[in-house]
Amino acid sequence: MAANSVQSRTVWGRPRSAVCVTESDQPADSATEKARRERRRALILPREHGAWGLLLAPLVTGAGVAFRENNHVASVLLLLVAALALFWLRTPAENLLGTSALRAQTSDERRGIIVVIAALGAVAVLALGALLWNGQNSDLWLIGIVAGFAFVAQGVLKRLGRRARMLSEIVGTIGLTSSAPAAYYVMIGKFGATAWMLWLANLIFAGNQIHYVQFRIHTARAEDVQAKFAHGWTFAVGQLVMAAALCVACLRGLMPWLALIAFVPVLFRGWFYFFERPGPLSVRRLGWSELAHAVAFCMLFIAAFALGR
Repeated sequence: MAANSVQSRTVWGRPRSAVCVTESDQPADSATEKARRERRRALILPREHGAWGLLLAPLVTGAGVAFRENNHVASVLLLLVAALALFWLRTPAENLLGTSALRAQTSDERRGIIVVIAALGAVAVLALGALLWNGQNSDLWLIGIVAGFAFVAQGVLKRLGRRARMLSEIVGTIGLTSSAPAAYYVMIGKFGATAWMLWLANLIFAGNQIHYVQFRIHTARAEDVQAKFAHGWTFAVGQLVMAAALCVACLRGLMPWLALIAFVPVLFRGWFYFFERPGPLSVRRLGWSELAHAVAFCMLFIAAFALGR
């Protein structure tokens, strides 16, 4: 009887209570480890997924327009590597310095971030060194200074809170879209009116996307056209200003009239939303839709620019 009593309290030579604690701790340990992995990933990977598109779409556009005049693909690939490394570098650097909402808290986290920063910095230095070797592509310094100033200004504006959120995103976009003139410049070898046009065109397009996404989010519960216009009249004015600026650019000969076709899809989707039936907002679907618009813009702009000149 005593043996049975002891056996009932033990499992495979261990107290039943110890077994229960071990088994119950397994899901908790798994969840904790998963949370740690996600935190480590958040500390080193950029969280602004849309910003990747705002960086890459202009770069592809600039390279595509320049390709008809020169095919220095190696230079663009080096620029791509440098741009991706520098863009990626910003997130771990901010988290290490504590200038973002998420910051490194333990020595292990700081050590991991430092390793990532060192690796990304080495990649960026090597790629930029190859581009700038022996005095080549010297105007990249000017583009880099402007982009760097834009990112610093964006960081300052972020500290002002939600009231400056839209402005901070637009200012940051100035830096991201600098990849368009940079790509054109490293392929052609000169920074002229076309490079400025590429920067302006991509900035206008990206600004429209940012404004549209914010407009959709803030009018998700609007039930009629009047309510949408009441909340989104600034977006409507922005659409008109965008169209006017593009026409002026064409009149000045900065880009061919045919290139306006690339902006038609975003202008149409902007005006159509005012009269669209209300429905639930899926932010994920909206993000994919804007990515599709960015891809269409690249293709249409490159094709129209090539045919129009």
